[in-house]
Amino acid sequence: MAKNSREWSLDQREELLKTLELRFEKNTNRHKGLAWDKVQAKLEANPEKLWSLHEMEASLGEPDVVGYDDQTDEYIFYDCSAESPKGRRSICYDREALESRKKHKPENSAMDMAANMGIEILTEEQYRELQTLGTFDLKTSSWIQTPENIRKLGGAIFCDRRYDTVFVYHNGADSYYGARGFRGSLRV
Repeated sequence: MAKNSREWSLDQREELLKTLELRFEKNTNRHKGLAWDKVQAKLEANPEKLWSLHEMEASLGEPDVVGYDDQTDEYIFYDCSAESPKGRRSICYDREALESRKKHKPENSAMDMAANMGIEILTEEQYRELQTLGTFDLKTSSWIQTPENIRKLGGAIFCDRRYDTVFVYHNGADSYYGARGFRGSLRV
């Protein structure tokens, strides 16, 4: 599949659904009481969301169901790869930060990538929730949604897990590192 192309084959869709089902069955602790057949029916009824999951998977995010919202009748997916998705690292926070760099610009920004994929970057609350489902980012870190007051001053925030504790840090929004990416969420 061409990058950022929403054209993909029936075989690719079926392969993705099988991958998601296997991950769902292997990690039942992430979604107790939920049934795959209902998740699959939602996915098949929302091909644009399935495409977003394909993008999450293609960038090595390993998306999985982490909850269900009764009020909106939506399943919630997060990137559940052990480390920040490898296909989304070495990026600054947003377009403004990317454009402000004079030298050694990264190829993209977290916010632009997320928008192109049709997903949202995790909030701090979501990141902490994810960490209750396993241990993530023991060697990497992930940008999270940054409050406007911090962003206006040129900063952005990210999280990781060290010493069995989730830490929230700050950095210039234009910074980027090989071990920092972002995790996304998707509602279907």
